[in-house]
Amino acid sequence: MTTLRAELGNFARAEVAFALLETFLDVAGPWVEEVVLDPRQLLLPDEMTDDRAVVRQLIDELGREPLPKTGPFTAYERWFDLTDEQARWDYTRLAYCSRSATVWSRGRRTTYFEVVDRSRATYWLPDSLKEQYFDRLAANGWAIPGDWLAAVPKKPKPWWKRGRL
Repeated sequence: MTTLRAELGNFARAEVAFALLETFLDVAGPWVEEVVLDPRQLLLPDEMTDDRAVVRQLIDELGREPLPKTGPFTAYERWFDLTDEQARWDYTRLAYCSRSATVWSRGRRTTYFEVVDRSRATYWLPDSLKEQYFDRLAANGWAIPGDWLAAVPKKPKPWWKRGRL
């Protein structure tokens, strides 16, 4: 697994982070089961430039939807359909506006992307998915951030050491 930091402040323009996430969702489609976010208290990040008005309208529309509740502990989650191009576009913008946004693998065994408190964003990618993602970014003409290229994959702990300090 390779950890890649993806906060909006790491990019010259927020829209670059959105494009990188949208490209990731396109590449990771077969690996991903769910993309969800917490629809409560969505706020526009200061770094957002060109899409401010459109995303503000999207936040307002989402605010009029009834809040979906899941599970006995009332976890608020709004799912997005990755097969729908508009839903994927919406998710890429709203993820950075949310207190919590996650891209899950099949069976929710692995988190591939997460935004926490609108301020921290991280990708966790297995080598094969990272390679496909970087290839697609290069093919689309997007510059891969230097710290992403320098990131070294971490080997998971053996099963007998997991859970220990």
